[in-house]
Amino acid sequence: MASSSPSFLLFLLLSTIAATATTSESLPTTFPRTAVHGSALKQTLNTHKPKPKLPFKTQFFPQILDHFTFTPKGSKIFYQRYLINAQYWCRGAPIFVYTGNEGDIEWFATNTGFLLDIAPTFRAMLVFIEHRFYGESMPFGKESYKSPETLGYLNSQQALADFAVLIRSLKQNLSSEASPVVVFGGSYGGMLAAWFRLKYPHVAIGALASSAPILQFDDITPWSSFYDAVSLDFKEASLNCYEVIKGSWTELEAMSAKKGGLAEISKLFRTCKDITSVYSARDWLWSAFVYTAMVNYPTKANFMMPLPAYPVEEMCKIIDRFPHGATKLSRAFAAASLYYNYSGTEKCFELENGKDVHGLHGWDWQACTEMVMPMTCSNESMFPPSSFEYQEFADDCMKKYGVMPRPHWITTEFGGSRIEQVLKRSTSNIIFSNGMQDPWSRGSVLKNVSSSIIALVTKKGAHHVDFRFATKEDPDWLIEQRRQEVEIIQKWIHDYNADLKQ
Repeated sequence: MASSSPSFLLFLLLSTIAATATTSESLPTTFPRTAVHGSALKQTLNTHKPKPKLPFKTQFFPQILDHFTFTPKGSKIFYQRYLINAQYWCRGAPIFVYTGNEGDIEWFATNTGFLLDIAPTFRAMLVFIEHRFYGESMPFGKESYKSPETLGYLNSQQALADFAVLIRSLKQNLSSEASPVVVFGGSYGGMLAAWFRLKYPHVAIGALASSAPILQFDDITPWSSFYDAVSLDFKEASLNCYEVIKGSWTELEAMSAKKGGLAEISKLFRTCKDITSVYSARDWLWSAFVYTAMVNYPTKANFMMPLPAYPVEEMCKIIDRFPHGATKLSRAFAAASLYYNYSGTEKCFELENGKDVHGLHGWDWQACTEMVMPMTCSNESMFPPSSFEYQEFADDCMKKYGVMPRPHWITTEFGGSRIEQVLKRSTSNIIFSNGMQDPWSRGSVLKNVSSSIIALVTKKGAHHVDFRFATKEDPDWLIEQRRQEVEIIQKWIHDYNADLKQ
C-alpha cells in the first residue's frame, strides 16, 4: 500500500472492522485502507511501486511496554520508530506530530504531503510516530502477535500514552519545552489525534482529525450508514451503475452453485489460480467498490492503488458502456478491474493468499477487543442485505484470540453519546475534517461544536483528501478547505504564544 501522496488513512488505512454479518460468511467490513478477509485485503495493496525516498530521518525511542501498571513485566522497554524532519525548524517553533495508524509509519508519511507542504509556513518540525505493534515498532519482535499475552498491550490507550511520553522526551532533549505541539491524524490516526487532544491537553495545543469516525461505536451512528454511503457514491455517479452492482451478487451466487461454477468464476475473474471459495470473488469485488468510494479523489492518486481522478465515475463509465445483454457480473468485474489494474500491467489476479506487505493485520486484534464498530447492509445498499449479531462476532473473536470484545469500552474511555456536550465541556482546538463522499464521514463530527471545535465538511471530499500533497489540479473547494485549516492552526499557535508572554 505505498503511494505518492497523503495518508491515509489510512489508511487507513487499512483494516478490518469489528463487525460480523448473519450471512454464510463474515460480512466484509473495512477500515480506512484495508479490506476484509485476509486474502482480499492483501490483494488490494499496491506492492508494485518502489518505496519513495522520504525527507525524514528515522529514529527509535526506548518506550515502556505498559504505561498503566508498575509490574516488572510492564517495565520492559521496546524501541518505537519515529520519523523526523527539522528542515525549517528552530527552537521554540511548532512541532507537528502525526499520530500513527495501524500500519507502517513510512506509508503514512509518504501519503501525508499536507504536512510537508505547510511546514515552511510554520517553520514546523514534523514528527511521524509509529503505532505500537505495527511496522518496526514491535514490543516482542517476531513474537509480538504470538498470543493474547503479548497482544494484550496493543490498544489505543497505550498508543496515546506512547505518543505523550515520546513528545515530552523529544521536547526536553531539544531544550524546547515551550514549542507548541499540534497533532494530526487521518482515519484511525485521526481518531487518535482527537482523543489525544482530549486526554493530553497539556501536551498538544490542538488536533486536526481528518476522516476520524469517533462516533462509529455503540448505536450512535446507524449501523448501515457506511455501506449506504458507498452505495450513494455510485448511485450519484450513475443509477444504472448502482443497479448493475446491486444485481451482480445474485449472479455470482448463481454461478457458484452450478457444476464447475468456481472454475467458471475463476475464468471470468482472470485469476492466476482457480479459487477455492466463491467468497474470494465476492470479497475481491466488494473491496474494490468500497475502497474506490473511500479514495474517490478529485485528482489522480496512488494511495491504495494507482487510480484516475474521480474513480467512482470512471468505474460507472465502464459499466454503462457495456452493450445490452452483457451480464451484470461481467460488468461488475470490469469495473472492479479498474481498481486492481488501472495501470494495465496485471495479466491475472491473485484473489487468495496474498501478502500483508504493510503489516496491517494487528487491526484484527483491535477490532476483536476495543474497536467494535457494528456494520450492516440495508435494502438501500448495493451490497447484499445483512445484519450484525454481537454474539456471533464475539464467538469468532473468542475462537481466534481467546478474548471477549468490550463493545462499549471506547465510548466509556473517550465518550461518544451526546459528543457535542462532551467536547464542548471538556476540550477545545480540534478540527474535524470530512468529505461526504467518504463513507467514514457518517461516523465523524459533522457540525461545529464550539468556536474552537470546528467541523470542515466538503460535499465532494473523500478519505482524508485534505492530507494529500497539493497539486495544480486541486479543485477550489479543496484549496479552500486546506486554507481554513492553516488559518485555524495559525490562530491556535498565536493564542498560545500570546499566553506565554503574559
